[in-house]
Parts: sequence; C-alpha cells; structure tokens
Amino acid sequence: MDLAVKSELVEQVRAFTEWVGAGRKLTQTGRITLADAKTLVPLLGTGDVFERTIGNHVYRARSSEHLLDLMLVVECAKVARLVRKTGQRLVPVKKNQALLDDPRKLWLALFTGFDKLGEAFLHSGFGESLLRPEFEHGSRAVLASLYSADGAVTFASLCSTVWDVVSAPYALEDLTEFQLEMARSTNDRDTEQTLDVLERLGVVVTHRNASAELTELGRSGMRRLLGEPEAGDPIYQVKITLLEIGGLPVWRRVLVPAAIPLDRLHVVIQAAMGWENYHLHYFLDGKTYYGEAEPELQYRDERKARLDDLVKPGDRLEYNYDFGDSWDHEILIEEATVATSDGRYPRCVAGQAACPPEDVGGTGGYARLIQIIGEPGHPEHQDVVGWLGLDDPRQFDPAHFSLEEANQRLTARR
Repeated sequence: MDLAVKSELVEQVRAFTEWVGAGRKLTQTGRITLADAKTLVPLLGTGDVFERTIGNHVYRARSSEHLLDLMLVVECAKVARLVRKTGQRLVPVKKNQALLDDPRKLWLALFTGFDKLGEAFLHSGFGESLLRPEFEHGSRAVLASLYSADGAVTFASLCSTVWDVVSAPYALEDLTEFQLEMARSTNDRDTEQTLDVLERLGVVVTHRNASAELTELGRSGMRRLLGEPEAGDPIYQVKITLLEIGGLPVWRRVLVPAAIPLDRLHVVIQAAMGWENYHLHYFLDGKTYYGEAEPELQYRDERKARLDDLVKPGDRLEYNYDFGDSWDHEILIEEATVATSDGRYPRCVAGQAACPPEDVGGTGGYARLIQIIGEPGHPEHQDVVGWLGLDDPRQFDPAHFSLEEANQRLTARR
C-alpha cells in the first residue's frame, strides 16, 4: 500500500473535494458557510468546536475562519489546485481531479505547498506568533533540521531553530523580558502545532519524549523538494579544482545528481569550496556561457540547463566566480554512478586545502596574503591579521580542510 494513503490529511482533502462536487456557495467574505461547516466538521473528522465555555463566558464560532482544522483542509485543497474560488463560489479544478485517484501525487502536491498553509491553521490576532507571517521560512527550517538529522530531533531544538529563523527580520531589542518570553512561548506553541500538522500529513512521527523525526515518506518528499535523486537515479562524481593556485592545490570531490540544474550546481560549488556567494559567476562549456538571467550579461539561463545535458564522464566545465578576483574552477566529471537509498546528495566525499578569503585579490593577492601572514616581522602582518578578523595569525591555515564542515555548509545551503 502506498504510504501516502495513510495520511489523515490526504483523506480529508479527498473527502472535502468530493463534497464540493460541482461547486458550493461561499459567504460574502469568501468563506465556507457556517451551515456547511457544521456538515463538514463531522464528515471530515476535523474535531473543530463551534461553542466552548471559558469561565462564565460562552464563545461561539461566528465564522468558519475560526475553525482552524477545517480551514486547513480547505486551504490544502486550494494549494493542491483541486478547488478554486470564483466569485462567491468554490468550484472544482477539473483538470486536476485525477489527483484524487493518485494518493502519492496528491500527497506530494500538499507537501510541496505546505509552506503556504501557515495562515490557515495558526492563530491570528492577539497571541499571534512570528512564525505565522514567516511561515515559509520557519516551516522550511523545521524540515531542513529534521532532514539533516540521522534520528529524532527534540521539540526544544526545533523550536529554537525556528525562533532564530523567524525572529531574524525583526528588531526585538526593546521588548521587555516578559514580552520576549511571551513571543517565544507563542512561537514554540505554533512550532509544535506545525509538527502536529506535518504528522497528520504523514511527513513526521512524534515521540513521547517530545521529539520528532521524518518518516520514510517525509524523507522521500524532502529529496523531491530539494531536487535530490531517488535510489537508482544517475549521480555524477565531480572534482572541482581551483586553478592557478600555487603550492597546495585546492579541490573538492562531490557527488551530485546528474540532472542537477546549473543554478543549483553553483550553490553546491559555493558551499563545498567555502565561498560566500557575494559575487557574480558563470559556467562555460567551451562555447556557451551560462549564468543568472541578467539581460546585460547575455548568458543563457543557468536554471534551464542540466549538468547531464552539457557533459558526460570525462568532460569538463569551467566555472568562474567573482569577475574582479576571477577565480577559475575546473569541473571534471570523473564518473557516473547511481544514488543509493541511504545516500544524501549533494555530498562532499573528499577535498584538500582551504578556500581563499573573499576579496583577497585573486590568485596573486592570495599568494601575497599567505606570504605576509607567515612573516610576523612583515610591515603589513598586523594589518592582514586584522583584515582576516583573527585574534591569532595561527588561526589561518591555508592547508585546512574539513569534510564535516563542507557537508554542513551543503546541508545549510539546501
């Protein structure tokens, strides 16, 4: 049985779409009517409560928008393009109804659109978290953390990661300790709510020790989301060598999907080598330049060029980074292989020597920097140490290479 069939949310979306049928009338504000909501909640099993008593007060839902679990199902159906709003009616998108008969494709449509769903199921208004307006980034941080882990990740760790991501755009220095605590609390609440929805979708499984990990289905979805290969898909082993470097050669050996687009290969090169992606770049296959879609550069769009369409094992590409310093790299396709079920791609498997600092002045400037840093009596020694931001010149080692650090950068930049 397809794992996607076990997803509670997939079944609810299918049942809701079937209920919509040829179309349903909406309220003037474009919401499901309360009368229809009272039919849908038990039909779908969302568990929404129309009336609750808190103290001496009775609170009644006056709009279906307050029924967050029902709204999640409705927005999921919209994200999957199974239904759409036209005027004051909700109608089916006929060309996409075939998804209802293919649980895996329906699940994938929901998973890839998950980062658009935050406003459907997270509380708004008083007590709203930072995660709600920053859900795209926060939800991706959750999934990236789970995907990069070998096992379960604690809720506390995931909450901390999400807070760091979603709070970054905001100035919170003037908040009182109580306000900051409340902001963290509501964010943690919504992070755990996000994990709950991901579990209903079949992406994660949560444990009693307040931790979560990706399911097999979730890990497969992440590979698709990141453009990574499935088991058996073609893989290229490429050697990336920084040219015209005197002394110890700087190179990385990386496993990448053979069908990787050049814009993603650019990110892989940056991470594996240790560059910071501050400058422009291009690829050259011997006759054609590929780069960002900038009209004045007249490059072919690198997003539309796949590696295996340009080169085969034994072939080479040129990659140039930073048109000022002009760092030339040779990309050699060493061999072709296939992805394994437990492999992670892209992955760095070997390398040598440190990446030069950004803006050092190209190969000549880097050679001069190494000379000066190695001569404590040189008149520019302290200036160079300060420019590098070092407390001790011995912290700079041009021979340093860490495979673990290279793969951490690859994971982070995915």
